Amino acid sequence: MPSLEQLLAELEQRKTRFDSESASRVPELLRRVEKTPVRDTSSLIRLHEALLFLRAFPHTAEVFRRAGSLLDHFVARVDKLRALGVDLTPLDPLEVSGISGTTIEDALSYDVVHWLAARFPEHTQIVWDGYEEERLMANTWPRFLPLLEEDSAVEANVPWHEWLRAGAGSRNDLAWFLRRFDRLSLSPREKSELYDGLQMVVRWTLSNLKASRTRNWRTPRHVFYHHGPLIQRRDISLADAFAAPPLKLQKLSLRAGEDIINLIHEVMAVRYRELYGTTLGDPRQVIKADVGRGVEIFLWGLPPERRLPLRAYLAGMTLKNGVPINYVEAISLFEWSEVGFNTFYTFRDGESAWIYAQALRLIRQMHGMLCFSVYPYQIGQNNEEAIESGAYWFYRKLGFRPGKPELARLTAREEQKIATHPGYRTPARTLRRLADQHIFYELPGAECGAWDTFSTRKIGFKINRRMAREYDGDAGAIRSASVTFLRKALRGCDVDLDTFSTGASRKAFQELALVFAEIPDLPGWSAKDRCALAAIIRAKGARDEGRYLRLLQNHARLRSAILTLGTA
Repeated sequence: MPSLEQLLAELEQRKTRFDSESASRVPELLRRVEKTPVRDTSSLIRLHEALLFLRAFPHTAEVFRRAGSLLDHFVARVDKLRALGVDLTPLDPLEVSGISGTTIEDALSYDVVHWLAARFPEHTQIVWDGYEEERLMANTWPRFLPLLEEDSAVEANVPWHEWLRAGAGSRNDLAWFLRRFDRLSLSPREKSELYDGLQMVVRWTLSNLKASRTRNWRTPRHVFYHHGPLIQRRDISLADAFAAPPLKLQKLSLRAGEDIINLIHEVMAVRYRELYGTTLGDPRQVIKADVGRGVEIFLWGLPPERRLPLRAYLAGMTLKNGVPINYVEAISLFEWSEVGFNTFYTFRDGESAWIYAQALRLIRQMHGMLCFSVYPYQIGQNNEEAIESGAYWFYRKLGFRPGKPELARLTAREEQKIATHPGYRTPARTLRRLADQHIFYELPGAECGAWDTFSTRKIGFKINRRMAREYDGDAGAIRSASVTFLRKALRGCDVDLDTFSTGASRKAFQELALVFAEIPDLPGWSAKDRCALAAIIRAKGARDEGRYLRLLQNHARLRSAILTLGTA
């Protein structure tokens, strides 16, 4: 019988080979692996990752079924190593975290903790070991524990846990704390700020939960089996993807949307990740697109009360044969979108470029984008993993270009070296230079270079400098003055300004007023251009930000003004 090392080596080699020999050999390897004990964490991790890949990219129905069955019972292998006294800390790093039978420990945000404790109350608790933030406790706990200040404000060596046990009794500490926060007369954002300031670590015991990374997949209606080579990056044309017929989009029901948002919460939490749009996704806005080859992409927006002040936001997740394999975000303004795309480590050998092209195609279809850009972090700025993988060339070979002329010249020199010197690899120091700025892909009809040096941060700096210069640094004063400015600019329009006095519309009006007040000639615009701003503001606070973007794209004068503010 071959050793486990031999079995794993062959399984890893054949998992991405989809010839007839591998299609018959992989099931045999899985049958042998099932009977072979694992005695070290390195082999355990290798087996786990190979099984997950095969569950997402199966050769045959037997591979699909056996990989799923082995994952369903994988917790027994973890428990066996624990019983043998094997050190399981190699299972903790975020690259491999979330395996059945392990635990997640992290200082999660209030929104995530609140969701986690409600969904898995028997599996979550506060980790008090090593928690010594006495100043933070002294600032917050007196809200919940009567007369605590008599002790905490003046005494040394306060018995914090004794106070907690007196107030919470036999209740779970985490559940007790969250109920106290729920009852505070504060907005959700303020509660989050107060809780996050405590920096409390929460332990999530995964056991054999479906939420573990090991078992966190769904059974698809139809399984796509791979009978030929995977689609490689060299086979991908973004131009062809954008020219393809529109995808069929399905708006999910609230219940189905909640299932997807719960799934992305689980997917991110077990990987020690939080993304603004995955944490705060709105289940009422979830859109599904089946793009083929067993791939489903889900996208959603933010609830009106948690939106960004200026840009529109989409977040999303991809399932491959029911397995979550990546997440995506798109932050957009007018026809431009910054896209972040992260394929989980396990699946980076699996058609990432093709799936990326389909995600851009879907975002383009939903929001009418003509220009896509990639964050510098994605290509290596303060990201050594991206440098090591040569991420810059992944995007460059898909057609992205640098925004800075000097980086375009450097790219051309590197491409010449690659073409004339087989085996040449761009040095890490050069890749770091190339990651100094966004890179861009423009579709036909885009204004080439329009967004190359734009940044909403520049607009934010201008607003704050005006606040310091004209309002003595008072945020309340500049907000009030900006609202007054915008109200005056909208006079004469057939608009009931009282409709912007409450809720999400009020928030949208106040925040966009700060930006519009930076446009000095706005009061002199034509009535048509000024009055169109009211519809834009109203759309910003409506259920779906897609209409907000479409209205922006139809307002040429506002686009010109915003581009000037964010470029100069």
